[in-house]
Amino acid sequence: MSNPPTLKEVALLAGVHVTTASRALNPATSSLVNAATMRKVQAAARELRYQPNAMARGLKTSRSMSVGVLIPDLTNPLFPPIVRGIEDVLARSGYTTLIANTDNDEARQATLFDTLKARQVDGVIVATAHREDRLFVDAYQNGTRIVLVNRKIDHSDIPSVTGDDHDGIAMAVRHLVELGHTRIAHIAGPQDTTTGRTRLRAFRQSLEDAGVDADPAMVAITKGFTEIEGAAAGRTLLSGRVRPTAIVAANDMIALGCLDVFNERRLRCPDDISLVGYNDMPFIDRLTPPLSTVRVPHYQIGAEAAQMLLDRLANPNLPAKSITLPTTLVLRESTAPPR
Repeated sequence: MSNPPTLKEVALLAGVHVTTASRALNPATSSLVNAATMRKVQAAARELRYQPNAMARGLKTSRSMSVGVLIPDLTNPLFPPIVRGIEDVLARSGYTTLIANTDNDEARQATLFDTLKARQVDGVIVATAHREDRLFVDAYQNGTRIVLVNRKIDHSDIPSVTGDDHDGIAMAVRHLVELGHTRIAHIAGPQDTTTGRTRLRAFRQSLEDAGVDADPAMVAITKGFTEIEGAAAGRTLLSGRVRPTAIVAANDMIALGCLDVFNERRLRCPDDISLVGYNDMPFIDRLTPPLSTVRVPHYQIGAEAAQMLLDRLANPNLPAKSITLPTTLVLRESTAPPR
């Protein structure tokens, strides 16, 4: 095999000094090089198919130039946009993203987290946190750079980026109340996650604000944000003494399970029962009927989390902060006035 091209060869082809070529190809120093020179160096690097030596750069900067990302379920369509936002921001700064899927298993999560640390990642972006999660709290307190996405940890100052879960559910409930529904049910997510807990609290508060009695029988709590769990909870609600005329699901996967049960029971949506999801997953508008749902800016959540981590790597003394991004109610054809 031929030897890979060197930085010296890139500099020679571009007609610049090696130091200039190095600065131009390093996202952390590229701003020191004028635009014309930058274009020449980048063109030379592409022509020679030059790849910077990440290991050598890491030795100079005491960084691995890599970031770990822990995801609970890669089959859930809400996570790819988050990961894309993370990757796009990190790549512009020369970082490689290492993605690990925990399958919502705590033991697997701990093993993968230790593996990422063993690979000396510069920081970790976590989408798997539970409300009580000593693994990440202890690691953060011991100096590991962590940013949480989509979820938070109770009583912790770990930086986080989330959507506005309370406002999202409130918009869904207000919409159904304005349509005339009073028997509104909620299929909640796991209560050991802030997303499940916050959305359930928002549901109850929104009913109270609207002057609608909150019937405990109209709430079903799942063990996971999955279609199977949504179907099981949907069967429970529809088998109760009073059938709801509308359901607010804690996420779109749970809403998919509800639609399966509607078909089993020969219920037409929204003629017999209305349904609102949460997340606005890709292709959710292609369902029959297209699903009304709460849109969460997942790409922006990932991008903000990545930038927050980069800022903290550049300045470890930055105070911890949490960012909440606004959500939007997207109305489609799965909601209508009750019969």
